[in-house]
Amino acid sequence: MRLTVNGVEHDLDLDPRTTVLDALREHLGLTGAKKGCDHGQCGACTVLLDGRRVNSCLVLAVAQQDTEITTIEGLGSEAEPHPVQRGFLDHDGFQCGYCTPGQICSAVGMLDEVARGWPSAATQPGAGEADLLSDAEIRERMSGNLCRCGAYPNMVPAIRQAAGR
Repeated sequence: MRLTVNGVEHDLDLDPRTTVLDALREHLGLTGAKKGCDHGQCGACTVLLDGRRVNSCLVLAVAQQDTEITTIEGLGSEAEPHPVQRGFLDHDGFQCGYCTPGQICSAVGMLDEVARGWPSAATQPGAGEADLLSDAEIRERMSGNLCRCGAYPNMVPAIRQAAGR
């Protein structure tokens, strides 16, 4: 099968039951996405599939042959970090760092959802674009990504900075 990861095509011989997470970590050596709970509950394995955030531990690799998979390794570089990465650095949006790749990938996907005007469970009827990035909105939109260290208070301004607010 062929997977496109961070803009590079890879031909892989995988068991059909292999998840995207296991393909990334065990077959491609991309260890940014972490195996936390392996049940889709913690978000440590979050990657982007065609720009949409997903828990890679729940998605079979065989079903992703025609999608672009973006991992934390594909978002920016040391010399030129992605705006979300820059925000996390500037606002100290991490502690141990285990969940950080998933948090950052989720934030990138979340900001795209906001740009598209997609509501969240916290969105009030008639909310304007500025309301979609309130503290409550950011917390709700990021609620699928858990941080055992509790670095949440610094993640909100990091995400707001990345959004240009």
